[in-house]
Amino acid sequence: MSLTPSNMLPLGTKAPDFTLTDAVTSNIFSLSDLKGEKGTVIMFLSNHCPFVKHVNDEIVRVANDYRVTGFGFVAIMSNNVEDTPDDHPDLMWKNARKYHYPFPYLYDQTQEVAKAYDAACTPDFYLFNSELKLIYRGQLDNSRPGNGIPVNGRDLREALDSVLNNRNVPEPQKPSIGCNIKWKE
Repeated sequence: MSLTPSNMLPLGTKAPDFTLTDAVTSNIFSLSDLKGEKGTVIMFLSNHCPFVKHVNDEIVRVANDYRVTGFGFVAIMSNNVEDTPDDHPDLMWKNARKYHYPFPYLYDQTQEVAKAYDAACTPDFYLFNSELKLIYRGQLDNSRPGNGIPVNGRDLREALDSVLNNRNVPEPQKPSIGCNIKWKE
């Protein structure tokens, strides 16, 4: 189990556009299709990563709690599936259904989207405001597999609440820690 931190894309960065296929529905989505009125959460996830498995239920709770308040949510899987066959799109839809993902789970086959977002690990979280400018990036919360800290989504929830309450997102923002993205050669 690797311990790769987020690269921490600079705050204020405009969300790079994308058009990707949802592994569950086979529908094609662009960023503009998924953008929320209040903001948009973009998550880089994978099926096999123990760090993602550790937080999957809370990711779903956060998405369900905040989608109704005007936030868009989307998950993207960018791993090289030749190296990580558990992340293959044929298995992505099974994972999304198992956890009842209330958001599209998109496959970044070329890895261009992960590169555009400077994503480094799974899970990795990005919150963009209504103008698609980055206002939060990093961890869901302080919980990691085996550290005994409960999974509660605190960091991401505080960032989302800040937007809802017209406050600045709290600093410092801590990088996520997880499995490295499996890059193609």
